[in-house]
Amino acid sequence: MTHLVSFAKEVDEDKVTPGVLGFIVFAAMALAVWALMKSMSRHMNRVDFDQAPDPEAEQPEQSAAEPSRTQAEAAQAEPSGQGGKKQG
Repeated sequence: MTHLVSFAKEVDEDKVTPGVLGFIVFAAMALAVWALMKSMSRHMNRVDFDQAPDPEAEQPEQSAAEPSRTQAEAAQAEPSGQGGKKQG
């Protein structure tokens, strides 16, 4: 115990320490973070994460051997909307 008393005498009086004001600021910040985390947890528990599956994601992707409709095929398609029927 006597060695602590000698350490206390060696402390420099000119040093700046946070003191009581520093503790109050730190404690207020800690309480604010705790309150924000509690609020965030409460809001995250209210969120419903269930979604309808994406219909495009269910389709298997086409391989390189089976290409999708090309631009040439699209140009050959009937623009009148009659499908394969031709007038004439």
